[in-house]
Amino acid sequence: MSRILIVTDAWLPQVNGVVRSIESLLHEAPSLGVKIDVLDSTGFRTAPIPTYPSMRVALTRPSAVAKRIEAVDPDFVHIATEGPLGVCAWVACRRAGRPFTTCYHTRFPEYLAMRRVAPRRAVYWLLKQFHNAGLGMMVATQSLERELRARGFDRLMRWSRGVDSELFRPSQSCALDMPRPIFLTCGRLAVEKNFDAFLSLDLPGSKVVVGDGPDGGRLRARFPSAHFLGELQGPALSAAYASADVFVFPSLSDTFGLVLLEALASGVPVAAFPVPGPLDVVGDSGTGVLDWDLERAALAALAIPREAARAHALRFSIAASARQFVDNIFRAHAAPGLEARLAG
Repeated sequence: MSRILIVTDAWLPQVNGVVRSIESLLHEAPSLGVKIDVLDSTGFRTAPIPTYPSMRVALTRPSAVAKRIEAVDPDFVHIATEGPLGVCAWVACRRAGRPFTTCYHTRFPEYLAMRRVAPRRAVYWLLKQFHNAGLGMMVATQSLERELRARGFDRLMRWSRGVDSELFRPSQSCALDMPRPIFLTCGRLAVEKNFDAFLSLDLPGSKVVVGDGPDGGRLRARFPSAHFLGELQGPALSAAYASADVFVFPSLSDTFGLVLLEALASGVPVAAFPVPGPLDVVGDSGTGVLDWDLERAALAALAIPREAARAHALRFSIAASARQFVDNIFRAHAAPGLEARLAG
């Protein structure tokens, strides 16, 4: 049985798309004939991220991470994030001549530029050095692949996402006792998620926000009429989705938007901007409305049948996503010219 080690700065108890994607891989691994281990910050000294005090990253050195990798002795290493742990793993693998793959989960150039931490061009240059040193970089959508290829990233491999259609499903009951229609959004309350665009809309009924984060206090103060439910997981999250009439996704910078699939699987149509992520997940499927006028999109989405939303989401299975990930690993390591690339 092949053994894959995933190195990630993002891990439980964090709740985000990276963590959920890796959790899905762990669940499906036995059926695919592989064993997946996770190397996260457990056992390392950690520190909070300045803009995300609830999220902590490892403070360590490449030599310490190299020992962890050697202790697992994996057949394949996959570096999922470009944080401190991911960078240490990158250095450790390069020093040892150990091949690895990577994934582009997060638009760090845009996020850092929004916070005036670093210019986008410089961050893209650094990320290109990081990812192009591997055997291949996984990206979630065709739109993102096209964009990154134009920026000079190479050896790109598609890895779409799947949704737990047993957990996220329509319900006859309503968990939200508030005026309808209910327009719901979900995600980390942070500036890059653009929740102001949703909460500023003049919509009938109720606006509901699921999630928490560093921008939560400001949003609650500015939009007191909205309903902030905090961070929800499992059945509570599923019930909230299924109680909504429309899922509004205001982000302009997500690389995929797993919450889109969770909403659709719950029978909830989507309103979003016509940007990468929604264009790839919803597209012209008729299960959402993509419009630069988000208010118009939200109101138009009310007419979309819930059955259509659910049927579209079922096309994105966790099993198929996991198989694609594993196939990418095997294909990258079997590609010609491996020894020459490692030497370079």
